[in-house]
Amino acid sequence: MDGRMGRLVAEAVPQADAVLSAGLVRLAQPGRPGVPCVRSMAELAAASDVVIDFTHADAMLDHARALQDGSAAWVLGTTGLGAEAEAAVRAAARSVPIVRAANFAPGMALVLAAAAMLARALPGEAYDAEILEMHHRAKRDAPSGPALALAEAVAAGRGAPLQPIPPRAGQTGPRPQGGIGFAALRGGQIVGEHTLLFAGEDEHISLTHKAVDRRVFARGAVRAALWVHGRAPGLYGMADVLGLAGANAPPDGRTGG
Repeated sequence: MDGRMGRLVAEAVPQADAVLSAGLVRLAQPGRPGVPCVRSMAELAAASDVVIDFTHADAMLDHARALQDGSAAWVLGTTGLGAEAEAAVRAAARSVPIVRAANFAPGMALVLAAAAMLARALPGEAYDAEILEMHHRAKRDAPSGPALALAEAVAAGRGAPLQPIPPRAGQTGPRPQGGIGFAALRGGQIVGEHTLLFAGEDEHISLTHKAVDRRVFARGAVRAALWVHGRAPGLYGMADVLGLAGANAPPDGRTGG
């Protein structure tokens, strides 16, 4: 995981009465007592009950292959995965339990459930769905993973395939019916803000989630790790962790905070 999220997860683990077993050497903090440093995902999996992973998308293929051969569960928060890495994650889920989320904030899981519920009640021919997301200047992927998860929640609620509207520039013509539009803003140190707008002829309904401290992602990931330990192999989401599966909440992890 990146150094910043690594430090936050390292803080959150003992706060949850859990034990930090090891960290990858390139991410471990010098001088942190009692935390062994390992050099590979296979070593980390062998030393752990659950691996929490917020690393780069380019590492996911190797991580999935290493984890599927071990016994450690996997909490995956990396976004922007390509098709090969996506397939590798799903293959790993046949061997180990995985909680995958585009955003580990509990509030986002609730927003995703609400998005699917609203989409079921607001037909696409009458309500246009638009998603606005804002992140810090260093974020590499756009739209963000949570924005894509919101779009999939809307599509699932409508019982239709996801139809993203291409980025708008120049003479785009009228807005296509049934599609879902995205706008991505980048700047400063914005942690993460997502708004889903349903725009009808005579009313607008919006759902907004704002993360104001990255600790919410670390604490959510640790909560997911405690939940997934000992579960059957499979691909889970934060809806499962929070007990929202009965609300027909869609999976909240795809290419995706």
